[in-house]
Amino acid sequence: MSGRLNGKKIIVTAAGQGIGKATAIAFYKEGAHVIATDLNSKTLADLNKDYPEIKVIELDSTDNNAILNFAKGIDKVDVLFNAVGFVHHGTILECEEKDWDFSSNVNVKSMYFMCKAILPLMVKQNSGSIINVSSCASSLKGFPNRFVYGTTKGAVIGLTKAIAADFVKHNIRCNSIAPGTVYSPSWQDRVNKSPDPIQAKKDFIARQPMGRLGTAEEIAAVALYLASDDATFTTGTTISVDGGISI
Repeated sequence: MSGRLNGKKIIVTAAGQGIGKATAIAFYKEGAHVIATDLNSKTLADLNKDYPEIKVIELDSTDNNAILNFAKGIDKVDVLFNAVGFVHHGTILECEEKDWDFSSNVNVKSMYFMCKAILPLMVKQNSGSIINVSSCASSLKGFPNRFVYGTTKGAVIGLTKAIAADFVKHNIRCNSIAPGTVYSPSWQDRVNKSPDPIQAKKDFIARQPMGRLGTAEEIAAVALYLASDDATFTTGTTISVDGGISI
């Protein structure tokens, strides 16, 4: 522990597992006061059991009223890390309107709600850092069977750049991270639901230039940089952490 985030107050969404959990832990280990939110109370309880000093709050990031009530109890936020996301499998022909709406709500509107609720605090204190999790499957690169996922994650990049441009004069930075395929419970669930899970896992790994999946901790390391004072001159950018798949 080097204390790169000593004293910073940080909100992490989707902190119950995967990238969100790894990032919440990394922030905590670097001295931050972390508020971890998630829709899943069980995974939050598991996180709190291992790290009791991390404050956990059950929160639906697609529920604007719940977010506004949550924000009322916050007096200061140095960093907001938005990690909520859902991966829909299929082309535009397999994407029904309900699939489009669900992915849009989870992947984009959740970040709109969180950013809009927290930004006034950052403006008031004239400082802050927002980090949004996008994906290499976005405006950066097209992937088969990732139609609505890529569309919505591309929107996250646009949202990030717009906020960065609008609030740079308030000393507020906004950046995004574009992970490649990362091993996580949600990834394992998608593999398990495929017709042939063993082959599906082999296929995922086969298309990785480095011959392996990324880890949530590798994404958290980049989030740590963007949250820290090392990144005070970095805003409006998207950092790809994808093992070379977008080359």
